[in-house]
Amino acid sequence: MLSNIGIVLIAFGVCHASPISFTKEALKHEIDTDGDFKVAYMTQYIDHFNFKSHGAQTYRQKYLISEKYWKEGSPIFFYTGNEGAIEGFQRASGFLIEHASKFNAMVIFAEHRYYGTSLPFGNASFTGQNIGYLTISQAMSDYAYLIRYLQSKYCKKTCPLIAFGGSYGGELAAYMRFKYPNLVTGSLSASAPLNWLSGNGDRHGFFKSVTEQFGKSSQACVARVRQGFADTRSLAEQGNYAQISKNFRTCKPVTPESLNHLYGWVRNSFTTIAMMNYPYPADLLGPMPGHPVNVACEKALNADNALTGLAEAAGVFYNATALPCFDIFTQYVECADPTGCGLGNDNLAWDYQACTEINLPGGSTNVTDMFPPIPFTEDMRKAYCEKKYGVSPRPEWLSAEFWGVDVASSSNIIFSNGDLDPWGPGGFHEDLSPTLLALQVVGGAHHLDLRGSNPMDPPSVVSIREKEASIIGRWIEEFYQKLYRTRSYPADVL
Repeated sequence: MLSNIGIVLIAFGVCHASPISFTKEALKHEIDTDGDFKVAYMTQYIDHFNFKSHGAQTYRQKYLISEKYWKEGSPIFFYTGNEGAIEGFQRASGFLIEHASKFNAMVIFAEHRYYGTSLPFGNASFTGQNIGYLTISQAMSDYAYLIRYLQSKYCKKTCPLIAFGGSYGGELAAYMRFKYPNLVTGSLSASAPLNWLSGNGDRHGFFKSVTEQFGKSSQACVARVRQGFADTRSLAEQGNYAQISKNFRTCKPVTPESLNHLYGWVRNSFTTIAMMNYPYPADLLGPMPGHPVNVACEKALNADNALTGLAEAAGVFYNATALPCFDIFTQYVECADPTGCGLGNDNLAWDYQACTEINLPGGSTNVTDMFPPIPFTEDMRKAYCEKKYGVSPRPEWLSAEFWGVDVASSSNIIFSNGDLDPWGPGGFHEDLSPTLLALQVVGGAHHLDLRGSNPMDPPSVVSIREKEASIIGRWIEEFYQKLYRTRSYPADVL
């Protein structure tokens, strides 16, 4: 079955292609990235499901591999890449390599098709019909083939494999356990809003949650932000767009046509700040200071007026590199996801996913949140998607294909959520069974528990990581008990 799938390696700038090999020589000439990880490429079918669409046509899927602590037969830690280049998620997920030393584990970070350099049609991947092969099921099939390859190559009999992921990647980690329990022993699904993404829950809950996160810093901050938007609206009603442009230091003048885009640009900053509210500086989505919510609130409250405070608070995200002015059209691109789609090709890919399978939040209301009313109804999303891609969203699909909230028949999944994460309310917060466990990270922002250890970590995340490692260890022990009928790892693994 795997004979037509191959691995492509890069060595000294030269490409080499070969069928799958079951020897360790196959990965001999990978590029070294940072001492722990090397780069490799798996040859994957463009279309795993329609045998006639592209036949045996393939593309190269990028992944990072670390064998630093690997012992044959030991576990494989497998990160299910999400909406961006895989290197960023590797840098933001130090938990895997830190715990690899404890379990003698191999660590894999697999890039999601259509993101980073894993482009099925190269530069033409986002044109015409080509983008249609960007689906969750296609991406998961890529992961399944890669997992089978790794297990056939590195494991004498078979190896336990633990899937990890944060946010959308956490959703995929859970889905891999749902759909491929024969390949995935267990999953750590961090900050994955499975309820919201599958179309369940409050469509306006996300921006309400962002507002609540800023309210935890200061209710005065929330009031100041509301006032800043009100003052902006008042100036717009007076036709004084020159003053708005001056206060926000926009590179191009704000006009009546671009006012809503300015609002979206500001809202996107607050959204990102809330997600990345780590206790130390980090750069997952851009350079950010430690406790950025507090920093933004201080700027809003200490400014001479509410409008200037709103602009300076937004600059905590956008002005990390001290730009002379803000190019609001380059820094923020409107799309089918009101919470933001990123930039460049990643923007196109996530925009398309928001137009097809994934249920993203509706707009802000200025009733349950502190932002201007920027509606984005299901009908508006449908019209946008039909115009841009010629497709209509299928809001019921994820619940049908990946179980929605009815996941109790699965097992061995940790659902972790931080109480500072605006996506947190969209996830699971109570144990669903003895093996479907919900962990609350007090003082934790977006998948903080997946990050590497830091002296500024709150005690709760240290405790949660220890608990997660203990649960994963139990899954691995149970795997070996079934496989070898022993109480622990086989002797040749230890």
